[in-house]
Amino acid sequence: MKRKLLEAASLISVPVVLIVCVLFEIEHSALVTTIVVVIALVPFIIGLERDELKPKNIMPIVVLSALAVAGRILFAPFPNIKPVSAIVIVAGVIFGRRSGFITGMLAALVSNIFFGQGPWTLWQMYAWGLMGYGAGALASHDILKGRVSVMVYGALAPIGYGLILDSYYFIGFVGENNLAAAVLAYGIGLTASIPHALATVVFLALIYLPWAKKLARIKQKYGISDEARAES
Repeated sequence: MKRKLLEAASLISVPVVLIVCVLFEIEHSALVTTIVVVIALVPFIIGLERDELKPKNIMPIVVLSALAVAGRILFAPFPNIKPVSAIVIVAGVIFGRRSGFITGMLAALVSNIFFGQGPWTLWQMYAWGLMGYGAGALASHDILKGRVSVMVYGALAPIGYGLILDSYYFIGFVGENNLAAAVLAYGIGLTASIPHALATVVFLALIYLPWAKKLARIKQKYGISDEARAES
């Protein structure tokens, strides 16, 4: 339970600090918020070293992360049309919130070896990780129970992903705390988020049922734990 509360607190701290930076016009917001993102990632990085994540539990995360990386590279010529989010969501639904977060985190980190590393990598790690975490958390409460609900989540989660990345850019670098600047910045970001959302829905429509069936069978056969449901 303590671990669960720590994870939730670390994830919530990021939007809270973003809001505080806006309200109080804090200088060096880019640095402050990035430090908070790093802190938010720490509990999940430490989790990779814990005994509870045995090799048989880590293997699906590694495989799905590798598939997400390969998919992002393969679809590189098509901006915002990638299977990464769909794979991260499937990981969260089948293997739990923590596995979903780590899959998204690793997918962003490794794929940016090819696409370019920078401070944005940390934000992508957080945003994709949060997408997987949310999928796992909702699935643990039987909210994501079937293909339709998963696809609805797949339509909404990329909008949240874009909102996080746009907030990092706007608050950290635009530096103009006014409505017109915000509308412009987030409006431009929405032009990328909408194709991202549509692509995620399409990829989920294609892969969710066959992948979920196979992954569930593997999970049962090898006794892979589902930490999210175990702690709920």
